[in-house]
Amino acid sequence: MVALRPLQALRLWQQVCLAEVRNEMPDLSERQLAILLTVYLDPPPHTVRGLAEKLKVTKPVITRALDTMGAMRLLARHRDEEDRRNVLIRRTVEGALFVERFGDTVVAKAGELAP
Repeated sequence: MVALRPLQALRLWQQVCLAEVRNEMPDLSERQLAILLTVYLDPPPHTVRGLAEKLKVTKPVITRALDTMGAMRLLARHRDEEDRRNVLIRRTVEGALFVERFGDTVVAKAGELAP
């Protein structure tokens, strides 16, 4: 584990955010990014209800975020065939590429931090 002081961690986050803006990548809110990373880093299945519980927000908040990210093709939704009340969240190729590239950006910017 890399130990960062608070100001170093903030500088890293700033540099990652600046890189995202400069690269003209999809502009995700912090909430959208938290949802996206949860879906791609935590084992499935993922549901609207489960994401709402994990993030401590309402289901409509998750739905709005999924609408936006669905339009960007970063995630997809479908009904659970076993329980039609559940909406399952699926990963997409575009989303997987976004997350991989985002991770690469974090690693690159962390490597640029002054010791």
